[in-house]
Amino acid sequence: MEKEEITTNDYLKGIVLNLPDSPGIYQYLNSEGTIIYVGKAKNLKRRVSSYFNREHPNGKTRLLVSKIADIRYIVVKTEEDALLLENNLIKKYKPRYNVLLKDDKTYPSICVSNEYFPRIFKTRKIIRNGSSYYGPYSHMPSMLAVMDLIKKLYPIRTCKLNLSPENIRAGKFNVCLEYHIKNCKGPCIGQQSHEEYMKNIGEIKDILKGDTQIVSDLLMEEMQALAAEMKFEEAQKIKEKYDLIENYRSKSEVVNSIIHNVDVFSIEMEKNSAYINYLHITNGCINQAFTFEYKKRLNETKEELLQLGIIEMRERYKSTSREIIVPFEVDMEMNNVTFTVPQRGEKKHLLDLSVMNVKQYKVDRLKQAEKLNPEQRSVRLMKEIQEQLHMKKMPNHIECFDNSNIQGSDAVAACVVFKKAKPSKKDYRKYIIKTVTGPDDYASMKEVVRRRYSRAIEEGSPLPDLIITDGGKGQMEVVREVIEDELHLDIPIAGLAKDRKHRTSELLYGFPPLTIGVKQSTPLFHLLENIQNEVHRFAITFHRDKRSKSQVASALDNIKGIGEKRKTALLRTFKSVSRIKQASLEEIAAVVGEAAAKNIKENLTE
Repeated sequence: MEKEEITTNDYLKGIVLNLPDSPGIYQYLNSEGTIIYVGKAKNLKRRVSSYFNREHPNGKTRLLVSKIADIRYIVVKTEEDALLLENNLIKKYKPRYNVLLKDDKTYPSICVSNEYFPRIFKTRKIIRNGSSYYGPYSHMPSMLAVMDLIKKLYPIRTCKLNLSPENIRAGKFNVCLEYHIKNCKGPCIGQQSHEEYMKNIGEIKDILKGDTQIVSDLLMEEMQALAAEMKFEEAQKIKEKYDLIENYRSKSEVVNSIIHNVDVFSIEMEKNSAYINYLHITNGCINQAFTFEYKKRLNETKEELLQLGIIEMRERYKSTSREIIVPFEVDMEMNNVTFTVPQRGEKKHLLDLSVMNVKQYKVDRLKQAEKLNPEQRSVRLMKEIQEQLHMKKMPNHIECFDNSNIQGSDAVAACVVFKKAKPSKKDYRKYIIKTVTGPDDYASMKEVVRRRYSRAIEEGSPLPDLIITDGGKGQMEVVREVIEDELHLDIPIAGLAKDRKHRTSELLYGFPPLTIGVKQSTPLFHLLENIQNEVHRFAITFHRDKRSKSQVASALDNIKGIGEKRKTALLRTFKSVSRIKQASLEEIAAVVGEAAAKNIKENLTE
């Protein structure tokens, strides 16, 4: 029993350590696979970690934590999305430990009614009578803000009268106060045409869907047309509307509630696995979400694995959706089911959300695997380099060179060694340039490469699988001349170049060198950046040490009676030559004796 508990704790710890720092929903499951708690978080990792890294004074919380056997989560883009999703999942699963939302609260939506002259109003009831619903909104100020914007932009009626064409022609209505204060143009008495009114409704729907740019463009065209006709007062009114739109930015992702009973699938692949995400949409909201992994046995295609996933998930969740949103065309037929590959709009938004979740899941699984087997990450990075550079073998052993000098003085070079994508500091080497006078980086590089690999050949030391120069095409060429032309070795050579801000910018390979694209912020890019920074650091440190020693030597070594022992004693006591200059005769004499101290004071004060 104790062994099983430790295994469970290690499993949960692995999940918690690799949670993303993103907003989302987390679900706790017990040993029977039942969801016992659903929560929302601005930061999933920080929130879920808080359950496990401290003692809880509340007895029910301690009991909840003791029952957790598995953790699932759903990544969303905003905190508001997390709130809406939490509400849907709690209402669906009614988890035992969710007591705060057991009132089954629903959030309001904005309705555009299905009438001859549609009304715009907020509601908590979704009635499927052809009306359009936008939301739901968990943040009331956001909903009131968009309602207020619509009211300022468009004179839409607020009455509940049945404004049918027949009733209007029959003269059954009189204008109300809203007409007199210019909040309504009086469609009830025929003062506003149906065409003009519906044009406004179309623009309102665009705003509710978040397409404010479309409305802004229309208003800008209208404003410019009025200005061209010298109708400046009318143009000013349009400009005020345009400014309102430009200043308004929706803070929530709004999904049209008319999207109902739809399945969404996405897939991510790697060499031996496929990850599939499934979302089920009801009334415009996610109420089911699951990501799982297929271990590839044969060389199955992405299409074949997605088909397997669709059948598995629909059977598991007993889905009856007649529309399935997928990232690409699938060659499969299902009774009364339509497959959609959206290119834009709200369905594309849902597909993007599914893709975001499956990518996050893939990254998390890779992180977990790499923590269990640290060498797996190194192998993956080396294989990436091998594939990028089309090398015959994996670069287990990489060496990188850099020069350092100031106007040719104290010229040095350094070689750093990376084995299995990690620094091997015991193999680092420093070189004082011996055969080159003046600032000649190319000649210095030739000397160092020649010395290093001539000695390696003589001693039978292992040669690198890849040589990297900290520089561009010129440095690569001089290394090639030594390696291939002089030493007749077959070692691949690459170059790492930096931009004007001294940041790693590109990888060069081949002769003539070609730029190899490496995406920034990827593990491979960070490895190459680390190699370049490490060789630069090592070379600069060595150069500073040598320069410092030469400066100290010129000040102390020529003084009569001061040898290595006395020099070391002085520097250990006073730390620098400048402090020796400032010290009194008695202080110096206490270290090296009176006679030597007099010589020092005479020489250093000259």
